[in-house]
Amino acid sequence: MASFNNGRGDITRMRNNPNEYPEKLTKLLVQDENRIQLLKSIQALSRPSYRLYVAAGFVRNLVWDSLHQYQFSTPLNDIDVIYFDDQEEGLERQRTIEKELSKQHPLYHWQVKNQAVMHSRNGDKPYESLQDAMSYWPEKETAIAVRLLDNDQIEIVHAFQLESLFEGLVSYNNKRDYQVFLNRVNRKHWLEKWPKLQLSIADLDHL
Repeated sequence: MASFNNGRGDITRMRNNPNEYPEKLTKLLVQDENRIQLLKSIQALSRPSYRLYVAAGFVRNLVWDSLHQYQFSTPLNDIDVIYFDDQEEGLERQRTIEKELSKQHPLYHWQVKNQAVMHSRNGDKPYESLQDAMSYWPEKETAIAVRLLDNDQIEIVHAFQLESLFEGLVSYNNKRDYQVFLNRVNRKHWLEKWPKLQLSIADLDHL
């Protein structure tokens, strides 16, 4: 094991087998009763043609809280539910799911997005899958999605490896403009909320 210091504190950097990270993430999710209840609600609305996953801060913040040994979970500004259906037209389904989740869990701001249509808004070529769509997200640690299966197992989908998330890094994805990445880091105050995080070395070269 090794550690790094970014001037805001230390996080022990894990040097585990990469195959262990899904198990670690699953354990954190299972231990969080609130997140499991939310995953159950999302699971109930899934269909074979559009399997619903929850991504971004729902997963990322959970790990960052754990790395900082926070006693209480950092409040979620919103919950991002994603799926991939390249046969769908219009926004009706997305709005219907958002309304149902808001009805069941009104304390949260729900955002439901069919990733199959997001390429047009982002100026990208059409995405081929959920994983491909996430591979265009500005920071790698956000591009992780989970869902609860019918047998209560947790499925994890990620566009990049989980290692940097568990190492407390915030990593730029070069498929996006670097300034977009920096703006998100600053606007969302990640380094203030989780002061032991560190921009990856490659990112620091851009500053």
